[in-house]
Amino acid sequence: MIKALDLFGRVLISALFFLNGIFKINNYEGTIGWMESFGLPGILIIPAIALEIIGPILIVIGYQTKIAAAALSLFCFATAIIFHNDFADQVQLTAFLKNIALAGGFLFLVVNGAKGFCLDKK
Repeated sequence: MIKALDLFGRVLISALFFLNGIFKINNYEGTIGWMESFGLPGILIIPAIALEIIGPILIVIGYQTKIAAAALSLFCFATAIIFHNDFADQVQLTAFLKNIALAGGFLFLVVNGAKGFCLDKK
């Protein structure tokens, strides 16, 4: 039961990022424009997409979990600071706190790794 819950938790924390990576591919030009509106070069969409697709897959299958979780934690902190820093806007404050909370969840994986149904233990 514990191993199944561990896997389920990894799926839950990863789903958002995987789906957002797919969204970025499907809305490539729009996402580049949005990133550039924050002063970032649009070319950064490529590593963002790679991280948002590969990272969650690694976490779900439990392979190099700690490294993938560390990268996604840093990604969450960075996106919170860059894109969600208008604390006067309740929606942006909530998005900031959500990203910080997700970063914390990934830090749990950095410290503890995947415990059940994972390739890291093989």
